[in-house]
Order: sequence, then structure tokens, then C-alpha cells
Amino acid sequence: MNDALYIAATGMQTQQLAVDTISNNLANAQTPGFKSGHVNFQELMYRDVAAHGAHATAPAGADDTPAAALAQGSGVGVASMFKDFSAGTVATNGTAMNLAIKGDGFLEVQSADGSTAYWRGGLLQVNADGWLATAQGQVLKPQIRVDAKAGDLVVGTDGKVSIRKAGAADVEVGQLSLQVFANAAGLKAMGDALYQATPSSGDASPVRATDAGAGQLVQGGIEQSNVNLVDEMVNLMMAQRAYEMNVKVIQAADEMVGMSNNLRK
Repeated sequence: MNDALYIAATGMQTQQLAVDTISNNLANAQTPGFKSGHVNFQELMYRDVAAHGAHATAPAGADDTPAAALAQGSGVGVASMFKDFSAGTVATNGTAMNLAIKGDGFLEVQSADGSTAYWRGGLLQVNADGWLATAQGQVLKPQIRVDAKAGDLVVGTDGKVSIRKAGAADVEVGQLSLQVFANAAGLKAMGDALYQATPSSGDASPVRATDAGAGQLVQGGIEQSNVNLVDEMVNLMMAQRAYEMNVKVIQAADEMVGMSNNLRK
């Protein structure tokens, strides 16, 4: 097989993945709490194609040290795919059941299968059992029981959850804590603004809201996506041009193979 065909094919494959990632970012530009994805590339393994000696005609150095072997790369591959967890802008709309995190922390929730997940905030609800949960039904941890008929829900910037009733003092019903990670980019995205810890992210460390680095809770706030539309459009054009150049390489290699096949005609 012509090496140029394989090498250019790896370039097309990786650039297609880059376009897929960028398209997902653009599609979620208006999704609250969305974190943009990125792809890192790396060159693939090199192999020797000719060592200095029998097949090389270039002179050795002045000290007669043999020249380095000639090596050829095998193309490009994906080194990693990661999420950019830089904070999005927090906009307030006054809806008491919206909750945003202004900082790097996560709220711990229990998934439907019983596993632990981490949430960047969004729309809250009180489920049928009276527990404070996400709009998708994941119960917040630690569990907080709320009587929706007792009064209005109040969440302080420090995570204190209370019920407020006109003419009476606030009644505290629970305390939310935030979780932070040594490497948040290593978290596994699950959809619905939920993430799972991985060996790359490390284990979650509980901290009190408003502590340095954790951030604070904003009731009535919505964290916007951190997608930069200008950067994404520039990246899209670059990926498209790189894909196009690799297509040209395959076309040229195919024409050269065709010429070789026609030598005997």
C-alpha cells in the first residue's frame, strides 16, 4: 500500500473527529452549563526507511560519525479528548429553583443506577418523595428533604438550604457542600451536565461553598455555556482546510499509482 494513502487517511480521520467535536460545541452553545470539548493530536510512530551505509550516499560528519537513520512518520492520531471547565457567565433570572455554581466546584448527586455523579447546577425540583433533586430526577447529596408547601426554598451562597415563610424566621433544612477535583478536565461527561470521576480526574474532595477555589452557589442563576463562537468558527475552518489538504494528498497518490500501473501499456 502506498504510504501516502495511509498517512493522509489518518489525517482525514482525525480532522473529522475535530469537526465532530466542534459541531457538538456549536450545537450546545446555548445549553446552560455546557463545557466545550477539545481534541489534542499527536504524531504517530516513526520507522527507519534507510540507514546510513548501503543505501545512503550522504557523507558522514567530519569525525566520521555515521549520519542518523532516515525515518518516516506514520501520520497523526488522537492524543486526548478533554473538556474545558473554565467557568461560563452566570446570568440571573430570579427563578428560585435555578441554581448555579460561580466557581470550580460541583454538586454531588445520585444517579438513577445508584452511582455517584457530579453536577454543575441547573434546574432543581422536589421529587415525589420530597427530596431535593435535579430536573432529571437525580437526588442531591447529602439528601435534603423539602416540604414544598411549607414555604419558599432559599439556598444561600454558602450552601445552606432553608424554608422561608412570610412572617416567620427561616427554617434550615440542610447544607449543600461542593466537590472539587485535582484535574476536572479528566472527568467523564455523561450528558445532562453530569460527570463521573475517573482515575485521570482523581477523587472528589468535599469543600464548603465560598471556600477558596470552590466558588459559591447562586440561587436563581444559570451558568451559560463556555463556548466561544469566534474561536469555534476559526477552528472549524482550520479543520476543514486540513481535511481538504489530506484529500488532495490521496488524490495525488492515487494518480501516481495509476501512472505506475500504466507504464507497461
